Amino acid sequence: MGLLLLAALLACGCAAGLVLFRANTIPLARPSDAPAGGRLSVVIPARNEARNLPHLLGSLQAQTRRPFEIIVVDDGSEDDTRAVAERFGVTVVGGTPPPPGWTGKNWAVWNGYKRSSGELIAFLDADVRLAPDALASLLAERAKAGGVVSVVPFHLTERFYERLALIANILGLFAFTSKFERANPKKGLYGSCILTARDDYERAQGHEAIKSELLDDLNLGAKFMEAGIPVTNFIGRGMVSFRMYPGGIRSEIEGFSKGAVLSTGKLNGRTIALVAAWLVGLIAAEAAPFLLGTSWAWPFVAGYVFYTAQIYYFVRYTGRFGRWLPAIHMLSTAFFLVVMAYSAYQVVFLGRVAWKGRRIEVGGRKNR
Repeated sequence: MGLLLLAALLACGCAAGLVLFRANTIPLARPSDAPAGGRLSVVIPARNEARNLPHLLGSLQAQTRRPFEIIVVDDGSEDDTRAVAERFGVTVVGGTPPPPGWTGKNWAVWNGYKRSSGELIAFLDADVRLAPDALASLLAERAKAGGVVSVVPFHLTERFYERLALIANILGLFAFTSKFERANPKKGLYGSCILTARDDYERAQGHEAIKSELLDDLNLGAKFMEAGIPVTNFIGRGMVSFRMYPGGIRSEIEGFSKGAVLSTGKLNGRTIALVAAWLVGLIAAEAAPFLLGTSWAWPFVAGYVFYTAQIYYFVRYTGRFGRWLPAIHMLSTAFFLVVMAYSAYQVVFLGRVAWKGRRIEVGGRKNR
């Protein structure tokens, strides 16, 4: 009886993932789609992004729907970010140190917005890469859905340490595709790729309204919701991708940990409960290799098999994580737990997080 109950609990944990996940990809724009009116400005905040910018700026040049203007805000870079951007002939805005009460990225984005003139604005992180039809398709979907849209990019990885982010990325998809977030008044945006009408952005008071917030994208989405502007999130597979942390595992840990703990407070309670059920079931199933040969083995082995099959399905929409890592996902789970522990340590004990050479106080009181 105990084994059957355990098997049922593992099955419920696995099923929680199917309840959370929606394959909400961006439909390819058709010739019959009504053209999205207005000029499109693209704003790109860039801090030490000389390696990433050629991919993004090259993909912007290849768009079937070309932007009216592209603005790169050089946010105090110490590499060739400015020179790389200038080679592509885009507008480059020299960043200034953020004033008291502003975080660095929010200040950079705000300055890019002030230099822009389009009726539509796309905010893109420098590590984003776009398929040729990406902007046209996003504009068409924004016209249909109304309000502001964002995209969780498909995660491209090349090195083993990058692939350790598998579980963290899947959990991120749960948070942004959960049906329980549709009416959440704190519904967040994914900051790497946001598309909005200028009028809506100004109605929500834009990044000035969240100038001190570490979780700029999640809090910006809440401001749009507060202003009565719909928020819609998509999965980027086939349209929008990025390579997040090519600079090493330290930057990867810093990047994921800066908001790992704080972001959970923005989610609907039912989303949190289901994510917790899925994660607890996953960790339990990953005990299977240690129980082989015991009378308790079969429910754990069955759970491991079902979770692994489910992860292979989710990976199709999440990113490129190699052929074998989804099968030995306990390595990625361990990485995620380390990230959560480090995030909690920074938030609870230090009161600040580290990112791109800056120390950002939780709550945005200081930015150095």
